[in-house]
Amino acid sequence: MTSARDVMHTGADCVGEHETLDAAARRMRDLDVGALPICGDDDKLHGIITDRDIVVKCLAAGGDPTKMTAGELAQGKPVTVKADADIKQVLETMEEHRIRRVPIIDENKRLVGMISEADLARNLPEKEVGRFVEAVVAYSI
Repeated sequence: MTSARDVMHTGADCVGEHETLDAAARRMRDLDVGALPICGDDDKLHGIITDRDIVVKCLAAGGDPTKMTAGELAQGKPVTVKADADIKQVLETMEEHRIRRVPIIDENKRLVGMISEADLARNLPEKEVGRFVEAVVAYSI
């Protein structure tokens, strides 16, 4: 069976918890992504920040993205999947939490990759992707 490590894209770039939101937004632009993992000083995953988070939780709320940090938007414990997890577990986790991307961590809880809906589409049978879209993507529209 396929594991998370087989499907994930490696080299996920973190934004530091002390970096400002304008820096995070520029990194998203440069990488052409809509979300970045937030890593702490301990080099462990502390959350995920999305372009929508920056708009809704900072700009629309009257915040200053040159002063507000990524860590200020990291709320709760991030949903993750271990690298050796079966792809079915990955899908179940993403569907249960209705998320479009999930960080992949190693046994030391360090970020080793990300799985996005695009990664699933490239690596899974059409039927599985269709079920995922129905459960997660269509729900959020």
